[in-house]
Amino acid sequence: MIPTEEASARRREIEEKLKQEEETLSFIRDSLEKSDQLTKNMVSILSSFESRLMKLENSIIPVHKQTENLQRLQENVEKTLFCLDHVISYYHVAKDTEKIIREGPTGRLEEYLACMAKIQKAVEYFQDNNPDSPELNRVKLLFEKGKESLESEFRSLMARHSKPVPPILILDLITLDDEMELQEDVTLEHLPESVLQDIVRISGWLVEYGRNQDFMNVYYQIRSSQLDRSIKGLKEHFRKNSSSSGVPYSPAIQNKRKDTPTKKPIKRPGHEHDLRVKHLSDTLSDKHGPAAGRDDMLDMEIDAYIHCVSAFIKLAQSEYQLLTEIIPEHHQKKTFDSLIQESLDNLMIEGDNIVSAARKAIIRHDYSAVLTIFPILRHLKQTKPEFDQVLQGTAASTKNKLPSLITSMETTGAKALEDFADNIKNNPDKEYNMPKDGTVHELTSNAILFLQQLLDFQETAGAMLASQETSSSASSYSSEFSRRLLSTYICKVLGNLQLNLLSKSKVYEESLSAIFLLNNYNYILKSLEKSELIQLVAVTQKNAEKSYREHIEQQITAYQRSWLKVTDSFLDRNLPVVQPGVKLKDKERQAIKDRFKGFNDCLEELCKIQKAWAIPDTEQRDKIRKTQKNIVLETYSALLSRYGNVPFTKNPEKYIKYRVEQVGEMIEKLFDTSA
Repeated sequence: MIPTEEASARRREIEEKLKQEEETLSFIRDSLEKSDQLTKNMVSILSSFESRLMKLENSIIPVHKQTENLQRLQENVEKTLFCLDHVISYYHVAKDTEKIIREGPTGRLEEYLACMAKIQKAVEYFQDNNPDSPELNRVKLLFEKGKESLESEFRSLMARHSKPVPPILILDLITLDDEMELQEDVTLEHLPESVLQDIVRISGWLVEYGRNQDFMNVYYQIRSSQLDRSIKGLKEHFRKNSSSSGVPYSPAIQNKRKDTPTKKPIKRPGHEHDLRVKHLSDTLSDKHGPAAGRDDMLDMEIDAYIHCVSAFIKLAQSEYQLLTEIIPEHHQKKTFDSLIQESLDNLMIEGDNIVSAARKAIIRHDYSAVLTIFPILRHLKQTKPEFDQVLQGTAASTKNKLPSLITSMETTGAKALEDFADNIKNNPDKEYNMPKDGTVHELTSNAILFLQQLLDFQETAGAMLASQETSSSASSYSSEFSRRLLSTYICKVLGNLQLNLLSKSKVYEESLSAIFLLNNYNYILKSLEKSELIQLVAVTQKNAEKSYREHIEQQITAYQRSWLKVTDSFLDRNLPVVQPGVKLKDKERQAIKDRFKGFNDCLEELCKIQKAWAIPDTEQRDKIRKTQKNIVLETYSALLSRYGNVPFTKNPEKYIKYRVEQVGEMIEKLFDTSA
């Protein structure tokens, strides 16, 4: 049992805690009451604030909405005013721009184009918003007038500033040679830069806004005329200034040549005629007298045509570069095709005329016309790649013009070659036309000169012959194939010539016939050896040189037979045998007299006749003289030693007319018309 004191202490402790708890509880109650009061106060305040906010909102929102409406109204007014100003400006466009449009764009293109832009916008506005407005018609008329003025300005600028290219400048352009090592470039300025820029601006406007392509026709017509005038001017330059010394090159080129004497002279394009051309042209022509002047004219025409072909290429290239700056891309090829037609057609017509003239000349057997075909055809074929490049993108009919001309020239050239070969074979035998001294016949020199001329045009001549071949080998012909054809042709001409010479030689007596053939064969052989003809002949005939030498020896042998009647006088046949101290009988004396008389008569006759004959080749002439002199003098010396001291006549000087030396001198004068 717990003691009473402890219980009392325990009780007091519990009572104190209870008292503390009651005090705490009382404090909490007081706090809750205060909190409730504060909450009530806060709720009251918030309720009042909410009430005031609602009142404020109800007052502000209408004001805000009214302000917003006012701002929107202000913006609408400003936009409306701006639109009105913009619309009103379209009504003033015609009035503001009419004076400038009426005066035209000359000298103020930028300002004029700016006015046209305003008019264009006005037209678009009225079409979209007020198509019935009279202002639309007014600005439309103004726009059309402005467009016409721009077209007129385009035409005026093109016509006023497009000039033919001077011939001297064209010659500079086409005769610059890499071998000359000229560093400067020759450029063509068809239009001044400022004018070009104006033309480009106008053409761009006409394409984009004018919806008009007529200016392209104006462009190609004007530039076509200038291109044609440039080429004709070059041709006229040749006619006025060409001389036998060559092409009239420009001063720039001539000066350059003086400054660089070690450089090779400038070559005329595709033209390598030399004196052989003129000589051949003279000798092949049946006409005489004015031939030299005609040949100079022919040479000039060939030169001029070749240069005009080169000039066309260079000028056409330059025209295309200019055209690309002015004409829209998708119209460039067509416009260029139209632009070059007149000049190209004129070149082709002139080429056709050359072919036609050559055909007529061939009918007359005037083979100098071939000299016109060869250099021109060679130049056309050499420049064909450039032609093809220039004409790229043009119509097929335009591209085919040059190949057609080349084919026509090849056909005509081949016909001339074949006709020449046939004419060599069938050249008529005319006694009055035969050289009386047995020298080289005109036909031989003509044929050799003609063949030598082919050396300058081997590839061209071979291509001519190949163009007429229908065999499979011709379809894939190479330079070797054409060379073989040319070799075969040359051999054919030489064969025909040999047959004709044999036929012609029959008009002579035997010994002069031999001299005639000897001279002609020797001339042919020497001519072959002095040129590349022998190499060409050797392509198909390896032993041609040996064959001609054999023919020459045969004719020498045939000629020597003419002296047999002289040397026969020396034979022992029927000559008396002289015995010392035995007197000759009358019959024996007469036989000796007859031998000496026969020798003298034959010697004198042969020397008289053969002195008028000719062997132009010194080597052959000396060889024949020496051989014949050795034979005659040997037998004559033997006759003199045998009968010179025999008393067969009272007048020995009547029969022994010549000493051995004199006979030798007489033979030395053979084939010498001056002796």
